[in-house]
Amino acid sequence: MAKKAKGNRVQVILECTEQKESGVPGMSRYITTKNKKNTPDLLERRKYNPFLKKVTVHREIK
Repeated sequence: MAKKAKGNRVQVILECTEQKESGVPGMSRYITTKNKKNTPDLLERRKYNPFLKKVTVHREIK
């Protein structure tokens, strides 16, 4: 019986890009997982920012 390979999924943190520029206090961050084998580049998703009260672009941070 073959051994099961270790998972390629890793946890990543998504951080709002617009909030840094606006100067509003606080930081909108989300935690998600991605498959590092299929998606080697940085993730970028549109998520809700409760400090700005609108949907903004959140980019993966290292």
